[in-house]
Parts: sequence; structure tokens; C-alpha cells
Amino acid sequence: MSIEIRTPDDFHHHLRDGDKLTTLVPAVATQFCRAIVMPNLRPPVTNTAEALAYRERIMACVPDGVSFEPLMTLYLTDRTTPEMIREAKASGVVVACKLYPAGATTNSDSGVTDIALIMPALTAMAEEGLILCVHGEVTDPGVDVFDKEALFIESKMRPLVESLPALKIVMEHVTTKEAAEFVAAAPANVAASITPQHLMYNRNAIFKGGCRPHMYCLPILKRELHRQALVAAAISGSPKFFLGTDSAPHEVKTKENGCGCAGIFSSFAALALYAEVFDAEGALDKLEGFASVNGATFYGLPLNDERTTLTKETWTVPLTYPLGGEGIVVPLRAGEELTWRTARAGSAGAVTV
Repeated sequence: MSIEIRTPDDFHHHLRDGDKLTTLVPAVATQFCRAIVMPNLRPPVTNTAEALAYRERIMACVPDGVSFEPLMTLYLTDRTTPEMIREAKASGVVVACKLYPAGATTNSDSGVTDIALIMPALTAMAEEGLILCVHGEVTDPGVDVFDKEALFIESKMRPLVESLPALKIVMEHVTTKEAAEFVAAAPANVAASITPQHLMYNRNAIFKGGCRPHMYCLPILKRELHRQALVAAAISGSPKFFLGTDSAPHEVKTKENGCGCAGIFSSFAALALYAEVFDAEGALDKLEGFASVNGATFYGLPLNDERTTLTKETWTVPLTYPLGGEGIVVPLRAGEELTWRTARAGSAGAVTV
């Protein structure tokens, strides 16, 4: 069994930096035409000059003959100004800015401490047409980790959407029924990306047979009712929901220790993972819209002309993948079988995963 769709885009991706780019860029570029590149490096990408330099480092690692465009983002801080926003828009390569509440996730310590401090910058984004990508969790240590997204929606997102109706907002990697319902009911300027792990697993996966650090991500996996709500949103055909892997690799040594990093590596076979979910729901006819149409349309990008073929074929995921020079990363579904393969037909011929 095979199906063919437009080659998709990934609207949330962590490429890291340095020698890690040599393995992570080919992984995403062989499956996706474009990817929104997260800016939470150390130090973060906070201005246009840094975004342009980072883009050059990424492009140097794209395989010959493969068409791939990194869509750059800026990391918002309390000191981001309207002038910085206008410069980013004028660059032609920065398409969005990322709001990390300070302390919410990996490398977010330089993030925003109070949304009120960046309202001038957000107003400029609305005027210039730059999209706001949001990590939607409160950072109050007194709030239960499983409730942080729902509370963020009520305390931060609703007021923000009401105060800036012209600002296009993506709630990235939504994880809860509350988030899915909020986005579905929100005005047309609000959308959401959904990861493969949040479609495939509930929070039991973190503790199956013991503590599994490679299933730990932020926002954390939630209850089964939330997973079901996300699946329903993804296969609904609504243009408000689209593919964003949040593939976030960490070396084994930083995951398997007393305080493991948050992040799941899925880019090695991201589209195959999504296909498995849609197939299980009898909704393969909805995959192209979710993966290849909705995100591009929301971002105001042309749809890709290339085609990708997905073939139902069982294969076993390796236990590890290389990560840069000497590092290794454990992928999602390590050592398990996947039931789909993908082949992207591009200028270099078919690239199969």
C-alpha cells in the first residue's frame, strides 16, 4: 500500500548548532522542504544578524541536490524592541519570533519574564506580519507540571489574543484537551502545531517498566483523554492544526543522568510516525492537509510542488543515531518497528527514510 502527498514542512524543529548540524540538518532536509528553526541556542538567537549567521551554518550542511529552506526565528527577551522586529521582517528570512516564558523549558533562562514587557515588540510583529510562536506553559513552581499549559491559556493566551487581534499566533506543541478546544474556538489568527509523541503516547509511557528519560519532553506527556483530543484535532481537517515535530535531540549522557534534559528526537522518521497515527485512525486522507497544507497556509507560504510517497512497510528503528562528531542520541521508538517508509522525490532523486 502506498499514498502520495505534497512534500511537507516541519513547523517546529530544533537543529542545535556546531557539529550537531552535520547530522541533524540532513535528517530534516531529506523529509521536509522547509522547517521553522528554533532559536534557543546558547547563547540564543535574539537578533537578525545572529539569525542570518545561523542560517548560513545550517545551509552549509544541506545535502547536495536536496531542496531545503530553514525558516528562521528570533528568541524574544525582555529587551526585544520594535526596531529589532522591523529589522527582522526586512531581512526576508526571519518569519517568526519565539516566546519562551523564562525557565519554561530547555535554554529558556533568557526568555520573557512578563508579557507586558514585550507588548511594544508584539505590536510591531502584528504590524509587520511576523508570527508569534508560543511555548505555552506558566513557570510558577507551585503549579503542577501537568496543569501548566491549561493555566497558561487562561492567564496569558486569552488576554493576549484579545489585546492583539491582528497578531498571528501559533501555540506550539499543544498537549491538552483545553489547548485543542481553545485553538479550535479562537479567531482565525490562532493556530497550533502538534508533535508525534503527543499524538502517540500518554504520560504512562514515561514510567513504563521504570523511569524512561527518552520519553521525557516539555510540555510533558499528559493523560489519555488529552492524547485522544489531540488526535481528534489533528485528523479533523481543521486548518488550525498542523505538523510541528519539536524534534529536540540530546546526547545520551545528558538524558541518562540524575537530571535528564527534556526533549524527544523524532526527525529521523517524523513523517512515518505521523502516518502511523493517521493510519490507525483511518484518516490517511487527512494527512496531507495536516502535514503539507495547513501550516504553509497559516504562515503565508506557497505550497510545495514536490511529492513524497509513503509506503506501508515494516522496519526496525535503530537503538541510536549519531549526533555530531562523537555523540549519540536515542530516537523515539528505538528498537521498535515502524510501519511506514517515506520517499521524497526531489532534484536529487528519491530520498528514502
